[in-house]
Amino acid sequence: MRIALVSDVYLPRLGGIEMHVHDLAIQLQRAGHAVTVFTTTPSDSPATDVPVLRLPVVAGVPTSVEALRLALGSGEYDVVHAHTSFFSPLAWTATRIAADCGVPAVITLHSLPANGDVLLPRLRARVSPHAQWTGVSKVVTERLQRVAPAEVLHNGIDPQGWRLPQQAHRPLTIVSTMRLTRRKRPGALLHVLRAVRNSIPAEIPLRAVLIGAGPRAAATARSARRLGPEWVELPGRLTRFEIQQLYTSADVYLAPAELESFGVAALEARCAGLPVIAMASGGVGEFVREGREGYLVGSHQEMAAVAADLLTDLPRLRKLQAHNRSTDPTMTWPTVIDQHVALYTVTQPALSAGYLPSRA
Repeated sequence: MRIALVSDVYLPRLGGIEMHVHDLAIQLQRAGHAVTVFTTTPSDSPATDVPVLRLPVVAGVPTSVEALRLALGSGEYDVVHAHTSFFSPLAWTATRIAADCGVPAVITLHSLPANGDVLLPRLRARVSPHAQWTGVSKVVTERLQRVAPAEVLHNGIDPQGWRLPQQAHRPLTIVSTMRLTRRKRPGALLHVLRAVRNSIPAEIPLRAVLIGAGPRAAATARSARRLGPEWVELPGRLTRFEIQQLYTSADVYLAPAELESFGVAALEARCAGLPVIAMASGGVGEFVREGREGYLVGSHQEMAAVAADLLTDLPRLRKLQAHNRSTDPTMTWPTVIDQHVALYTVTQPALSAGYLPSRA
C-alpha cells in the first residue's frame, strides 16, 4: 500500500507526535508498504530512512498548498493519514485535498480536549467531512465521538529496546519526561517532588530527574533550584538512547499531566520496568493497571503520597518493576501496524486482500 503520512511537526523537532510519525513510517516500511512523510517542519539535513517532503510555512500555515495538492492528487497514494493536535493547518488541509482528489483520508487526534471544550466542533469543521477520525486512546476517542464517528488507533512501541540491565548501588530515583509546557504541568510535578522528599526519611538518598525542554524550561529550572539542586536534575532534552540509559538507574516514573492523550513517555518508562504513577484522567490507564504496572491517582497530593509509599516499600517496588520488565503492553508495533493497515484497507474497499503485502 502507498501511504502519505501528514504531520505539521516532525523530526528533527522532538516530541510525541514527531517521534510517533517517524516510528510509524519506519514500521510501515518494514511491513512492506511505501511511505512518504509530508511536513512543514524544516531541516538542514536530508532524511535517509524515510522519504520526507518538507513544505514551506509562514506563521504555522503552509504556503505551498498547490504543491501539496499536486503530490496528493498524483495517483501515487492509496491513503492519506493525517496527524493532528489542536493547531495543525497542514494536516487539516491534506484531508480536504485528499477528499477533492478522491483519496481516502484518516485523521488521528493526538491531544485530549478538556470536558466541555469547544475545540472539537471547530476542529471537525476544519477537516474533510469524509475523513475517518481516530484517537490515540479510548479517552480521546470517546470525546471525539461526541462530534463524529471515531475509532481507537494506538501509538506503538518496541518494548525490547527499553529493557536494559538495571544499575545497582544508586539512590532511589524518580524520573519524568515531558515537553515543558503548562499543559504537561512541570510545576505540579515539582510540588509532588517536594512532598515526596518531605515524606521520606532524610537519611534515605533520593534523586529526581525531569527530562525535557520547552517554553516553561526557565521557570521550571528556577523552581527546581528552590527544591534543592543536589537532588533535582534538569538535563534538558535527551535523545531516545540517552533516556533509555537514564532509565537503567531509575525506580519510578511520574506523569502529572491531567490531559494526557496517550502517554508515550509513560509507556516507554513502563516497558523499561518503571512503575508509572499517573493521573487517572488521561490515556495512561490503557497500559497501567492499578497495582500491576503502577497506579492511577486523582490529584497531585495523592500522587505524592503513592510515590512516597512505593519508594519506601522496596519489596512492592521491585515486584512492580519485575512485572513491567517481563510483560509486554498490548500496543506493540506488530499489533499496532495490523490495526493501521486494517483501517486503511476499510477506507478503500476496492483494494483486495491480495494487494496488501504479507508480513509473514
